[in-house]
Amino acid sequence: MTEFDREKFEEKYVHYFEELETAYSNAYQQLHGQANSEVLRAIDRQVLNESEPVYEGDGQFRVTLPDDIEERRQTLPGDEETFDAVLTEFVDRIENELRQIFGFEE
Repeated sequence: MTEFDREKFEEKYVHYFEELETAYSNAYQQLHGQANSEVLRAIDRQVLNESEPVYEGDGQFRVTLPDDIEERRQTLPGDEETFDAVLTEFVDRIENELRQIFGFEE
């Protein structure tokens, strides 16, 4: 668990890069073997690589996605339903990992 400082999170890539990397990696590993691997890998590399974790307050995090998500979806493997399901689950797990890493959730 890493001590969280809301002000430091404003410059998250300076102060919390390792924690962010861990949250994304842990979420990926949790889905590996459960979700379609092509879709999972494509989302990780072509959508979430440009996402932005945001601290909402009260121990809650939100992952914002790139604005052109619909355009990206059309070029990635898998149908729309699979893409949406994997992306939603991936984002939920990242947000959960962030809460755990920063000690907001056991």
